[in-house]
Amino acid sequence: MSERMSDEALRRMASVIALAVALGLVVVKVWAWLATDSISLLTSAADGLVDVVASSVTFAGVRYAARPADRGHRYGHGKAEAVAAFVQALLLAGAALGLGVESIHRLFVPQALNQTGFGIWVIVGSSVIAAGLVGMQTLVVRRTGSTAIAADRAHYVTDVAVNLAVLVALLLERFLGWTRADAIGALAISVYMLWNARGMAAHALLQLLDRELDEAERARIEAAVLGCDGVKGLHDMRTRNGGDRFFVEFHVEVDGSLTVEEGHTIGDNAEKAVQRLFQAADVVAHLEPAGIKDERLDDLVA
Repeated sequence: MSERMSDEALRRMASVIALAVALGLVVVKVWAWLATDSISLLTSAADGLVDVVASSVTFAGVRYAARPADRGHRYGHGKAEAVAAFVQALLLAGAALGLGVESIHRLFVPQALNQTGFGIWVIVGSSVIAAGLVGMQTLVVRRTGSTAIAADRAHYVTDVAVNLAVLVALLLERFLGWTRADAIGALAISVYMLWNARGMAAHALLQLLDRELDEAERARIEAAVLGCDGVKGLHDMRTRNGGDRFFVEFHVEVDGSLTVEEGHTIGDNAEKAVQRLFQAADVVAHLEPAGIKDERLDDLVA
C-alpha cells in the first residue's frame, strides 16, 4: 500500500472496490441460484445483496465522515462511519432472519437441485474474489483504523464463510445425494450471519454512545501527561472515539504560582504528548492549580 496515499484516499479506494465487487458477485450468485434452485445459494446471493447495500452505505458514510468540521458539527463528521456500520448490522440481521425461516421450511420440504456443478464453480470463484477483497480491506483498516471499512470487511469475511458452507452443501448434494444438506447449510449460514451482525452492531454502538477508551489506552494517556515537565497531577480525563480521530479532555494540575503564559506552555506540551500517542487526536487540557478542592467528575463516576 503506497505510503503516499492519504488515509482518506485509501478509505475511498476500498469503498469503491468493495462496491464494484459486491455488485458483480450478487449478479453471478443470483444467476447460479436461478439455475440450481439451491436455498444455500439463495442465502449467499441474499448476503451478497446485503453487501451491495452495505457497501453503498459505507461509500456514502466514508465520504461524509471525511468532511471537515463546520459550524454545525464542530467535532467533525467521523461518527458517520459508525452509523454506516450499524446500518450494515441491521441489514445483515434482517437477511439472516428471513433466510433462516426459508431454510427451516426446506428442511421439512426438501427439493432436488439442478446444475450443481455450475453452482460449485460459481461458489469457488466467488470465494477467491471475496478472500482477495478481505486481504485488501485488512491492509486499509490497519493503516486507517476505519470503522466503516472494518464493518464492510466483516461482511466479506462472512461471505467467505458463507461460500464455504454453500460449497460443502452442494458437494454433499451432488456426490452423496443428501437432499437436506442444502437447507442445513443455509440454516447454519443464517445463524452465523446473525451472530456476525450482533458483533458489528455492538462495536458501532461503542462509538455512537461515546464509550471511554479502554483502561490500557487511558493509562498511556495518563503516563504521557504526567511525564511532562511542570505537571503536578491529572484528573477528570474523558475520552471517546470520534471515528476519524480520538477526542481526549483532561484537567492538568500545575504550580499555582506560575504565570498564565508558563501554565499555558505546560498545557500545550501535555496536549502534544497525548497527540503523539495516536494517529489522529483532538486533545484539550484544562489548566488548574495543584491542590485545590473542587467538584470532580472522577468522584462522580467512582
